[in-house]
Amino acid sequence: MRAACLAAVLLACAPAFGQSVALQGMLGNRALLIVDGSPPKTVAPGDTFKGVKVVSTAGDQAVVEVGGKRHTLRVGEAPASVGGSGGAPGGDRIVLTASSGGHFLSEGRINGRAAYFMVDTGATSIGLGAAEAERLGIDYKSGQPVRMGTANGVALGWRVMLASVRIREVEVRDVEAVVGQQPMPYILLGNSFLNRFQMKRENDQMVLERRY
Repeated sequence: MRAACLAAVLLACAPAFGQSVALQGMLGNRALLIVDGSPPKTVAPGDTFKGVKVVSTAGDQAVVEVGGKRHTLRVGEAPASVGGSGGAPGGDRIVLTASSGGHFLSEGRINGRAAYFMVDTGATSIGLGAAEAERLGIDYKSGQPVRMGTANGVALGWRVMLASVRIREVEVRDVEAVVGQQPMPYILLGNSFLNRFQMKRENDQMVLERRY
């Protein structure tokens, strides 16, 4: 079977949310896993990598087990958060560390559902694709239609209000987002969220302190 290679999002993970696991591709019956932003690792059924055991593989999906619980991963889907229960939201400070590519990436939640973000200080709002919005249960087509400039020209999008956006243990309510038709490998954490914070950049760290 030929390898199915897709771009993967490397994530900086908070322990409270458990581990982040992505299925980047398949090599025969082996799963090509990324765990907590690690380099891709080929793992055979029955083997374990960083606490994630591959139970079985078939086609473009793999069943993994973490902490006695099983999860089904599919090639190309957003990374799954496994093995953690998540703490209660609270706190006013977020510290992010740059990935090897220089991006600030983090797990979080939108309206209580697991989401995966990349900080984009040039984006006016939080930005995400329609498929991701549907996975998160966002009724984006009831939002305000907007026109978006893309590399392929002007495209239709929808402006919506998110009830809550959470990064690590910090939650912000009523945050504007724009949903585009094109798929995106991650959710852009734009200024509709970032402007609620005082931002500091120190070497490879970004510190966000909530404004009052």
